[in-house]
Amino acid sequence: MSTMAVEDVAVAPVDHGFWTRNRKTGAVLAVLGVIAAVLFGALATDQAARFTLSEDSAGAALEINGTVGAIIFGLVAVAAGAAFLIGVPERWFGLLVGVGALGFVFSFLCWQVSTAPTGQNFMPMVNMVRGTFLLALPLIFGALAGVLCERSGVVNVAIEGQLLMGAFSGALFGSISGSVWVGLVAAAVGGAFISLLLAVFSIRYLVDQVVMGIVLNLFAVGVTGFLYERLMQTNAAKYNQPPRFTTWEIPLLSDIPVLGPALFRSNIFLYLALILVFVIHIALFRTRWGLRTRSVGEHPTAADTLGVKVLRLRYRNVLLAGVVAGIGGASYTLALFTFTKNMIGGKGFIALAALIFGRWSPTGALLAALFFGFADQLATYLSAIDSIIPSQFLSMLPYLATMLAVAGLVGKVRAPAASGKPYVKG
Repeated sequence: MSTMAVEDVAVAPVDHGFWTRNRKTGAVLAVLGVIAAVLFGALATDQAARFTLSEDSAGAALEINGTVGAIIFGLVAVAAGAAFLIGVPERWFGLLVGVGALGFVFSFLCWQVSTAPTGQNFMPMVNMVRGTFLLALPLIFGALAGVLCERSGVVNVAIEGQLLMGAFSGALFGSISGSVWVGLVAAAVGGAFISLLLAVFSIRYLVDQVVMGIVLNLFAVGVTGFLYERLMQTNAAKYNQPPRFTTWEIPLLSDIPVLGPALFRSNIFLYLALILVFVIHIALFRTRWGLRTRSVGEHPTAADTLGVKVLRLRYRNVLLAGVVAGIGGASYTLALFTFTKNMIGGKGFIALAALIFGRWSPTGALLAALFFGFADQLATYLSAIDSIIPSQFLSMLPYLATMLAVAGLVGKVRAPAASGKPYVKG
């Protein structure tokens, strides 16, 4: 096929007068910063808030007076908001939002850490980073599965079911065979099975893709729940005790402070997730396959006219998405836990939110997944230090972060133009 000049369509920003997107974002950051400086500063104590560079309270640490830190970091958020209000180039949008968000978070942490009981007034940064990545793992795989589907024009609401089937298949066949690699392959096949059903019904029979995704999620819950009760509950030793991937340590890199122990002393799933983000990003934006995939997701009729096999490419990419999500499900049962009914617990829907928050980009999805993973890990940490914040709120924190990210922080986004629209060859 001749080279196609198909590019992502850039949507020109709409002029809303003075209150542009940047100024609205700036106003929100400024208000949050003022709240942080005033409220968190008043609630914090003069006890030092320690951020240790190790896994416990020993070793080097960054210390700051709780009250002073809460005020300073709150003012950082205010400054980021003010930069938007006075007008900054569009290219600084992401950076300033990140700075403002971090300022608000660290102001909050200075309050929480400084008011913790004596001996608990520290935050182990290694554990926070490690926990963030581990909790984000299924979200990364799930969001990448969503990218592959939606860039091809298929809405993948079935990520939850793909993750769950991958987790179940990995546990079952890993236990029966006694091999983690057999379990990993089985998990990939399990995720691909759900994707195959999604592809056949949405591409071949033109069933509504969102409805089909919900049905497949319920199907996965039902099938895995039934087999769990029939097999795993009655004989866990045979069917629900898979071997686990061991920790792989990368020499030299694992000695880097904070990031080294968290990132380079981990299991295969973390390395695989980061590699997949890089590979899919390059493939999507630098290869012929990626060009064809994006063209099918934007304008399938034009792509068909130029010789692209639209339906075949959609089938292939949806199946590939299932493989990726299935491996993400295996990160539960072949590295951390034994299988339990409905163990994914809504992570597939948070992965879908990460996909939107990341603007249908592999790297954006990675950053969004890490954001949600951090929210989850933060809730765990605050529970451990007996925070005065109610435990019910802490358990809601990851889901609140999801809603805020999608509804408030992400601004206006545009999905691939043909996403969710069946294609019938004329």
